[in-house]
Amino acid sequence: MEDISYLTETRFTDFSLEPQLLTGVADAGFEYCTKIQAQSLPPALAGKDVAGQAQTGTGKTAAFLLAIFNHLLTHPRPETVGAVSPRAVVLAPTRELAIQIHRDAQILGKATDLKLGLVYGGTGYHEQRESLAGGVDVLIGTPGRLIDYYKQQIFDLKAVQVVVLDEADRMFDLGFIKDIRYILRRMPPPKERLNLLFSATLSHRVHELGYEHMNNPEEIKINSETVVADRLLEDVYYPANSEKLPLLLGLMRQTGGDRVLVFANMRVTCDRLGRLLKQQGHSTGVLSGDVPQKKREQLLKGFKEGKRRILVATDVAARGLHIPSVSHVFNYDLPQDPEDYVHRIGRTARAGASGHAISFACEDHAFSLMDIEQFIGHSLSRGEISEGMLEAPLPDTQTDSRKTEKPRRRERSSKPRKEASTATPANHPDRAPVPDHAGTKAPERPTATPTPAPAPRKAAAVSRPAQSAQPPHQRLRPKVEIPAVG
Repeated sequence: MEDISYLTETRFTDFSLEPQLLTGVADAGFEYCTKIQAQSLPPALAGKDVAGQAQTGTGKTAAFLLAIFNHLLTHPRPETVGAVSPRAVVLAPTRELAIQIHRDAQILGKATDLKLGLVYGGTGYHEQRESLAGGVDVLIGTPGRLIDYYKQQIFDLKAVQVVVLDEADRMFDLGFIKDIRYILRRMPPPKERLNLLFSATLSHRVHELGYEHMNNPEEIKINSETVVADRLLEDVYYPANSEKLPLLLGLMRQTGGDRVLVFANMRVTCDRLGRLLKQQGHSTGVLSGDVPQKKREQLLKGFKEGKRRILVATDVAARGLHIPSVSHVFNYDLPQDPEDYVHRIGRTARAGASGHAISFACEDHAFSLMDIEQFIGHSLSRGEISEGMLEAPLPDTQTDSRKTEKPRRRERSSKPRKEASTATPANHPDRAPVPDHAGTKAPERPTATPTPAPAPRKAAAVSRPAQSAQPPHQRLRPKVEIPAVG
């Protein structure tokens, strides 16, 4: 039976929404509001600024999209406004979040005549530019690409009636705050527009931004006993670095999750872990900042459609993405920022569903656990590692999270030494005798101490099995022929 405890008794039909929007709500399958929707929609529909905070996955996107559409439908475009002036702007910190907001907007605003625009970096530069040149009503995008087109005078911001900042705290984390202020200062004054700000956390920096660029916003906080979902199980294991991959493989086998997200802190770790999981036969995709945008969209689509069971990602996938039916989230590396932990595990147990978050407090990242537990207000359930939980990877698979090389034994080169190959025997007929006349200095005799072996050449970097075992002094110090003198 589906859990609907996260819903309220308030219906969307209880609000004064335009009929076109009620059609979109029905198409999206919505009937009852979540808590953030029930509390934020009344002031937003009344034209009052809102700063909303709620857990991830509780419907903040639908709340501000409905507020945007209803405001634009009830406030027609002024006749003095040009066709290239968007009437609403939605700013998102990441490309994936902007794409998802646009997708939700297409569903909720399907019955309206409002034209949507989407801009984000990494792909489609000329296509996006042409779409804006034709004029849009609602512009959704990331700050960098949006400012790029604005400076080219593809559009202007003189007629903005609604502005939305989604995941505002993430804007600070990614260094977008200067870009945000640049955009907001080129819009009409805050009193002449509707300002909406939504985030999973409202820090002091976000409050400062809100009071600077909003018009006395009504602050709405959906409090909970914890900052994580109620039906989420949280476990932590303490593996050595060499045990992380065997433990991950064993837990995946035991839990049998249909859709699994694995988070790591660095791109190189994600790439390497993705290759290792593919070697073990898992259908895996890797999502990080250096993956081309088209491939990122294909990976997310394949993951949502079930074509890939595992998605290994950096924190680029930790914010705002709604991927249905994610059963397990693994923190292969614990994040350094406790808020990133909350957003990572928020990809599961969404909208009242249950989920399981498993974290590895390894040798390199265990120090972050104390701050995480203090931030979320409770301790994670500690799991004990047994031999049966560790699944040995296939041969030739590196299990340590840090790339290491086993020391190689120095072996004799199959090619003869240059000195030995060019030396001429003492009794060879072509060899001239060396005179030892009085009054002349005789050539010095080589010392009895053999010369050290030269460094191996690049061509011999790939070692091969030695034909026979030899003492170390014979391998390192090959015999050198001493020519006769006199």
